Amino acid sequence: MLKLKTTKYLITALLNLLLSILLTGCATIPGIKSSHADAGDPLETLNRHTFTMNDTLDKNILKPVAKAFNSLPYPIPQSTAHFFNNLNEIPTVINDLLQGKFLYVANDSWRFFINSTLGIGGIFDVAAKMNLPPHNNDLGLTFAQWGYKSSAYFIIPILGPSTLRDGIAMVPNYYCFTVYPHIRPLSSRYILLTLNGISTRAQLLDLEGVAQTVSVDPYVFQRDAYLQHRNAIINPNNAVNTYVSG
Repeated sequence: MLKLKTTKYLITALLNLLLSILLTGCATIPGIKSSHADAGDPLETLNRHTFTMNDTLDKNILKPVAKAFNSLPYPIPQSTAHFFNNLNEIPTVINDLLQGKFLYVANDSWRFFINSTLGIGGIFDVAAKMNLPPHNNDLGLTFAQWGYKSSAYFIIPILGPSTLRDGIAMVPNYYCFTVYPHIRPLSSRYILLTLNGISTRAQLLDLEGVAQTVSVDPYVFQRDAYLQHRNAIINPNNAVNTYVSG
């Protein structure tokens, strides 16, 4: 029964992505095209509905849980974040290779080895103290390096801000590059994924004050922050918004 439910959720997510792709192609239909289409957001109407749903879920469930998690003794939240960051080194190294960034391959491989051993499974970031700074990479960035640089903004239910390119890349990145599909039993996998989500949300709590201070529209702040951050990684010498197509 659990496996059937998981399959249904995956199919639903894929259908949402397919729908968003179709809507991008129909961005001239009234009610879909928005005033922010030139800013990389032709799906603003759909995105705002998803944003409202995610925001309601966050305020009522995710944020209170994240605050409770952060209230635990100091080493627990920090060590948990280090542990999951260490697991993320695996897809990071693979994407470093796919992009031909061999200096990053060496840096991130050493980080994983050192933190997995001296860092006791990654709960301590020993590598950072050895002048091996953290670096994140994913398949969405690999697609961008391969030429798929421009992509429309798209908010994924529960997961939050993304683009069509980054959202599509999440599926093979998860199933092919991360350790989670290989974790058995399934209950252990879902516990780890849930804890990872809580830890990630807890790390974002400190940024909420900034968003509330500088933005009268939380949706616009989240969208612009995400697009500018991703674009700065993809085009470090030309950090302008190029997310305008599907």
